[in-house]
Amino acid sequence: MGRVTEQQFIDFCRANMAAYKCPREVEFLEEIPKTASGKALRRLLREREAEKRRAGG
Repeated sequence: MGRVTEQQFIDFCRANMAAYKCPREVEFLEEIPKTASGKALRRLLREREAEKRRAGG
């Protein structure tokens, strides 16, 4: 499997997407939390992001 950096991903998005849709920052995760049926637990991802923002990160 190839590796891609945060900047490479953002550059790819800028070249292939409208400017307002491009991400400003990217975070790579080892694993996305999922429900028993396999759906992504977006609530946990939102909570994690809120904690990071509260901590100043």
